[in-house]
Amino acid sequence: MRDSRNSYRITDLDSSDRPRERLLNLGATSLSNAELIAILLRAGIEGMNVLQLAQKLLLDLGGLTGLHQAPLEALCERRGIGPAKASQLKAAIELGRRLSIASPQERPVIQSPEDAASLLLYEMGALEQEHLRVLLLDTRNRVLRTVEVYRGSLNSSMIRIGEIFREAIRMNAAAIIVAHNHPSGDPTPSPEDVRVTKALVESGELMDIEVLDHLIIGKNRYVSLKSKGLGFE
Repeated sequence: MRDSRNSYRITDLDSSDRPRERLLNLGATSLSNAELIAILLRAGIEGMNVLQLAQKLLLDLGGLTGLHQAPLEALCERRGIGPAKASQLKAAIELGRRLSIASPQERPVIQSPEDAASLLLYEMGALEQEHLRVLLLDTRNRVLRTVEVYRGSLNSSMIRIGEIFREAIRMNAAAIIVAHNHPSGDPTPSPEDVRVTKALVESGELMDIEVLDHLIIGKNRYVSLKSKGLGFE
């Protein structure tokens, strides 16, 4: 009989079902999310092979977005995960985030709302609090820096226009793109979002720093206020 202290490893699966072999034979894009996670986890637990453990993890957390959002401490405490596997999962997620913003050029160039969203959506869509960030751009719309200005519950009374433009002025940025997330996951702009956008556009004109857009980030989707004509005349 199998020692009850032993874990169920990928090698315990039939060779045709092993995620690692399937990746080698078919490529990573052919694998399910659970199979990719199983490769990271490497071993299951008593009564549950590694693929079943990966499937349960995704089911319990609500898919990849839930895994992305889950605190490291909470993953460490899960049966069959622990600090080592939790660290591997978080490291893989962070590599995915960095890859999503990588560019073959030294600085990403923003030519559309989609370009800006691609730099922000992966991370900001998973945040549980509201964050307001500003992309600083040069005269060629290349990203100089991304600055976080506010974190927490946002409303127009607490947002100071000068704070949003502070780093843009310091770095002599030609333009900015403002983005904030809706933790609810729904990126529909509120009337307050539109009012703030209008104030930012007007202030930018006075300072000769163009506000190119204001993005509202939700879960796996976003809204461009510029594209909607909200706050921009």
